Amino acid sequence: MRKKWAPENKHIVGSRPDLPDGVVKSAGRVLQILEYFDEIQRPANVVEISEILKLPQSSTSALLRSLVAMGYLYFDRLARTYMPSCRVALLGNWVNHPLFMGGVALQCMDELQQRTGDAVVLAIRNGVWAQYIHVLQATSMARLQVTRGALRPLAASGTGYALLSTLPDAEVRKICHRINAEARAAGRGAPVATDTLLPTLEDVRRSGYAFTTDLVTPGGAVLAMPLPVTDGGQALVVGLAGISEVQKARRTELIATMRDVLSAHFPAL
Repeated sequence: MRKKWAPENKHIVGSRPDLPDGVVKSAGRVLQILEYFDEIQRPANVVEISEILKLPQSSTSALLRSLVAMGYLYFDRLARTYMPSCRVALLGNWVNHPLFMGGVALQCMDELQQRTGDAVVLAIRNGVWAQYIHVLQATSMARLQVTRGALRPLAASGTGYALLSTLPDAEVRKICHRINAEARAAGRGAPVATDTLLPTLEDVRRSGYAFTTDLVTPGGAVLAMPLPVTDGGQALVVGLAGISEVQKARRTELIATMRDVLSAHFPAL
């Protein structure tokens, strides 16, 4: 049975993203609370939740009480802890992306974690970012903790490269134009050099994977491969995240393992 992860802040890679502009705070915070429970998979008290999500304790208490009243959380009065109810598990049960039918994507992630000991991430494109929508934490001794919901630059990260590799060059150019326009408007970051990026993406398409070290996180590495894109479906990428020096030494082994596992779960690859 996989060990449930408890947060160790000093080892976490990728800070929990702030709520995007335009999001109603109370709605966003409710979802952050549910996502946090999905990460830790155990009961938690109001102090822990308010600290990890950087919310005022009074606001956190009010939100938790509301979720209890609506039947989405269970409150243990003796332990003073909260836990999601079965009602949460039924939310979205009718939404079935083809890659999740039968749990194939999650089974693939489980096997990758068991065979490599590394953290396994599932990423999608979110605007000009690659976002980790699901994370299985590493079980090996040499490991980094990865934050679910973390954002990575679409044009400057391993998961981003893998996502962009599924798109035609014309679409990539449009995305780079948007990235550069937003960066100029915000007065931040160096512009993305499209003519440098496109050959990198061609290498990813040819090899079937993106491998980056120390690109976003100093000392961190990611090996990422795209999953089959279904008709009308959103592109998904699975990646192994770990320590740069360890992954560089294991690169050949990790690539072979990922190819073996993905081909077993996704014969279309």
